[in-house]
Amino acid sequence: MEVVVQPDADAAAMLTARLIAARVEAKPDLVLGLATGRTMEAVYQRLATLGVDFSRCRTFNLDEYVGVPTRDEHSYRRYMDGRLFDKINIVKTNTHLLDGMASDLGKEVASYERRIEQAGGIDLQLLGIGEDGHIGFNEPLSALMSRTREKALTPATRRQNAGMFGGDPDRVPARALTMGVGTILDARELLLLATGRAKAAILAKAVEGPITAMISASAIQLHPYCKVILDQDAAGALTQRDYYEWVFQNEPEWQAYRQKTAETFPSNIRAPGIAAGL
Repeated sequence: MEVVVQPDADAAAMLTARLIAARVEAKPDLVLGLATGRTMEAVYQRLATLGVDFSRCRTFNLDEYVGVPTRDEHSYRRYMDGRLFDKINIVKTNTHLLDGMASDLGKEVASYERRIEQAGGIDLQLLGIGEDGHIGFNEPLSALMSRTREKALTPATRRQNAGMFGGDPDRVPARALTMGVGTILDARELLLLATGRAKAAILAKAVEGPITAMISASAIQLHPYCKVILDQDAAGALTQRDYYEWVFQNEPEWQAYRQKTAETFPSNIRAPGIAAGL
């Protein structure tokens, strides 16, 4: 695992977007796992401006609410179309989301697993982290080898997601479909983004604490190719900041990234969200 701390949320979002763009440029038929939520909005806004060719890419989203129609403003299909898919040249039939209105949810989640397998597996999975440490909707006590399935949402998750439902947690659906922790770990690379002080304590537990089903995000410690991108606030409770900074300054991939950034955005023409010193 590599932990990279950026000066602020804008810089963290831009770094995340540019890492995704680099993976697509290197593998034009990339299979990309996507996440939703307020943290990801800044990533998608920036990704849509980078001129990346997504025409051969396929995507699979982490989760979807049960009982919310695709056309509903609260569906993750509407979220993804509005924030990313309608702004890039991706083929819509290559974008996959779980169907929370399926008549047989068991068949739907099994079909989703098969579709991921038929696509060759997910190359890069983008992740956020909930305030209770969940990834996807893998709430506390989710098995670390779990597969795509239906889950009940905790009151904490419904409160956290209430902003998309007029601020009322009772309007947030009580159940969702989600990739399992095991499904997520099957991706060839993981990229987790977290910003804001509210994520600091749980992020430190997920990254530096024991691996536990109580914090599904802690399972990322098991993955051989995982990057965690943070702003200063989200990194506030980490204990190994000096080491993470040393890795960022010395690992060849990050050195190459900083060089490319400097060539693309000279110091006198700095792109929004690219922090000086990257």
